[in-house]
Amino acid sequence: MSIEVITGFIGFILTLLVFSYLIGDNPLFRFTTYLFIGVSSGYAATAAWHYILVPKLFSQLGNVNQLILMIVPLILSISLLAKLSPRISWIGSFAMAVLVGVGAATAIGGALIGTLVPQAQAAMNSFSLGSTSGSAALVKLFEATVMFFGTVLTLAAFHFTARRASDGSVRPSPFMDGLGKAGRVFISITLGVLFAGVYMAALTAMIERLSSLIHFTRQLIGL
Repeated sequence: MSIEVITGFIGFILTLLVFSYLIGDNPLFRFTTYLFIGVSSGYAATAAWHYILVPKLFSQLGNVNQLILMIVPLILSISLLAKLSPRISWIGSFAMAVLVGVGAATAIGGALIGTLVPQAQAAMNSFSLGSTSGSAALVKLFEATVMFFGTVLTLAAFHFTARRASDGSVRPSPFMDGLGKAGRVFISITLGVLFAGVYMAALTAMIERLSSLIHFTRQLIGL
């Protein structure tokens, strides 16, 4: 029996175990879920060892200059192991704070540089008609207007500043509140499109697995 048949049979069984969730939560589905999580964790640990720890830490131990630079990251990395014990978990709090702070700064910088600024530039550059004229220019101008107002209104939807009224109640500005409601329409449309994309991807994956099951069954019968 070839290795292709063995791996195909394992995939066949695991796929059936996943589909068993259609009749409700059961031990077979939970076993497959735990197996998937375990394999994914093992792969992540292996990748971290071979592509991060070995080339960036252990391979530098023979270089004195690089070793000096690696002392601080090495100490912080070792201190994270203290999180395994509740009694000494405070030792790794500083390293965890550094990790979360750097991660948050990277995420915010990536959102600004990679999303917000390019989106604003694209909305402004879309009004450049160039050599287009006639109906094509009108269509491009309409698309640019929708993009521009979609960007502005979406940003306005996250404006939560309010003012205290004469009766003492705190109310948002009617103008900004109206812009925020219009922006939430664009957000709803975007989330709907994203959900449709996720649904289509899941449906495509399910069709692929069903096709794989049928194909493997035919091959097995042919054997």
